[in-house]
Amino acid sequence: MLSLQLLREDAEAVRRALARRNTEIPIDRALELDSEHRKLLATVEAQRAEKNDLSKEIGQLAREMKQADTKEAKHAEHRRSDLVARSSYIGEQLDEMESRLDAISAELRSVLLDIPNIPDETAPEGPDESGNVVVRQSGEPAALDFEPKPHWELGESLGIIDFERGTKLAGSRFYVLRGMGAKLERALIAWMLDLHASRGYFEIYPPAMMKEENLWSGGWLPKFGENMYHDAEDDFWWIPTAEVALTNMHRDEIMEPGTLPINYSACTPCFRREKMSAGRDVRGIKRGHQFDKVEMYKFVEPEQSAEALESLVKDAEAVAEGLGLTYRILELCTGDLGFNAAKTYDVEVWSPGCEEWLEVSSCSNCTDFQARRANIRFRREKGAKPEYPHTLNGSGLALPRTMIAVLENYQQPDGSVIIPEVLRPYMGGVERIDSR
Repeated sequence: MLSLQLLREDAEAVRRALARRNTEIPIDRALELDSEHRKLLATVEAQRAEKNDLSKEIGQLAREMKQADTKEAKHAEHRRSDLVARSSYIGEQLDEMESRLDAISAELRSVLLDIPNIPDETAPEGPDESGNVVVRQSGEPAALDFEPKPHWELGESLGIIDFERGTKLAGSRFYVLRGMGAKLERALIAWMLDLHASRGYFEIYPPAMMKEENLWSGGWLPKFGENMYHDAEDDFWWIPTAEVALTNMHRDEIMEPGTLPINYSACTPCFRREKMSAGRDVRGIKRGHQFDKVEMYKFVEPEQSAEALESLVKDAEAVAEGLGLTYRILELCTGDLGFNAAKTYDVEVWSPGCEEWLEVSSCSNCTDFQARRANIRFRREKGAKPEYPHTLNGSGLALPRTMIAVLENYQQPDGSVIIPEVLRPYMGGVERIDSR
């Protein structure tokens, strides 16, 4: 959520900054509601003050009536009756104005919750993903001396991915990992979590279902409501990413001096209503309604967030490097930034069977945007005024696209797949997956 004070003091600068996102944003409506709210609030406060003064005067007259003679008592009673009538009238007016004030407050908050984060000044300009910039690349796609198979063919021939039974169990866009396929995914997750722990991340295993307030405070509602699964009976939401849980770990808290930075990692299932159409994008396990993802999350002091983002990207890169994958880093342009993000880098790995770069991580600096929504604050020193920290998140990495890259890059001419060395200790020393 953006600071309302910032909107009031420099609306034009905010409007120019958000215009770089190339989308309609209700800045004017927010300013109209804020102006209306402040004017009405001033009237309400004046009326409340008058009503309080009247109450005091009415009470004083009641005391004077007990001590006055008959003539003075009648005069006091007449005066008191006028004041009571005035107080009653103001009370009725206040009820109406306070009701209107509540309605304006609710609409203003709703509008503010629909305004995305301001892009970082250094984010490249662009209308959509076509404006994203390749920052660097590690390695070149290997020139295989045989025709590489896509992972869906490899998975079926090796008996490690069962699409037919996945559809039988849950419908289209689901699959079953079998035997060494299940073990490979488990090995990838365990190795990633151990790697992040060695780099200073504290592991969390959160619930996969959340109360609705968590989705609002992290910025997934109202924007992405249609893409999430919701159980209406118990009012639980299935998380689209562990970022939801990690953001809300400190919701409505003030963190004590010396607490920051905080680095969390977590692996959870993720659930999304992927809007998929026919074509190569839906083949195999690239896009599904359920998938596993290792997440990294940081809470830092504001002046540290730019450096923290670069560190986060390095931590995601370390996974790709450890697996021996060719990868590249893209900086997202303003038109492709996520709702919460001010600046984002994507990590993409090359997959020769699909013949495409696959996004396996998106590392974002959300500045104080999520912290404001979730009311997360910190103190620099004891007794200091609370401030909003900056939050950052990134996949480290996302399954199953990492699985796709491993299968397709490590495939052999005979259809077997070599296990990357870093994963072998997690697979009981197995070095190869074959059809035997």
